[in-house]
Amino acid sequence: MNATGTDAMKRAAAARALEFVENGMVVGLGTGSTVRPLLTLLAERLAAGALEGIVAVPTSEDTARRCRELGIPLVTLAEHPELSLAIDGADEVSPRLDLIKGLGGALLREKIVAAAARRFVVVADESKLVRRLGTRAPVPVEVIPFGWTALVPFFEKLGAEPVLRCGADGAPIVTDNGNYLVDCRFARGISDPAALARALAKRTGVVEDGLFLRMARVAVVAGAGGVRLLKR
Repeated sequence: MNATGTDAMKRAAAARALEFVENGMVVGLGTGSTVRPLLTLLAERLAAGALEGIVAVPTSEDTARRCRELGIPLVTLAEHPELSLAIDGADEVSPRLDLIKGLGGALLREKIVAAAARRFVVVADESKLVRRLGTRAPVPVEVIPFGWTALVPFFEKLGAEPVLRCGADGAPIVTDNGNYLVDCRFARGISDPAALARALAKRTGVVEDGLFLRMARVAVVAGAGGVRLLKR
């Protein structure tokens, strides 16, 4: 599918996801290309008075900047520790609505916001649907820069092919939290995502991983045949 078709699908999915937003909500807003049309549509509806009293918690500095440019009011988790709703994209979506997220580099804040929300809605196009997590996308892992190379053998023992994420200049990409990202690819996918998540959580130096398991309640999926809802 060409870029125009993909953009149209993302906008259609964003419009459907906005139907979950109600007046007066505190909404967590994700990061990445899938969420950008959502921000534009939300701003348009706020400006037109179709939605009122909405405030948002952004999951990245990029999303915060876009919200300020669009006039979407922002608040912090310190002010609103519990959110009505969080909406975000995903890099992979399994049949159980387990996710891989983080190719946009904001996985830590995204997971904090998703965990703080009473309802977490995922927006994706049908190319992100997989039978087994890890078959298309690597699992991003946010790590402390100090001694990150000591984690490489650990990742390899888990069956991963770890690669430090770097920019065009060859320097490591630094997250909004001042950390590095290691993309862990699994040649045959992930046989037990929950076991992998537990192993990563126990390792000193690992800040967070991109496995979002049993968090999403609804996925809004756009395809050539239209938009459909998947529920867990």
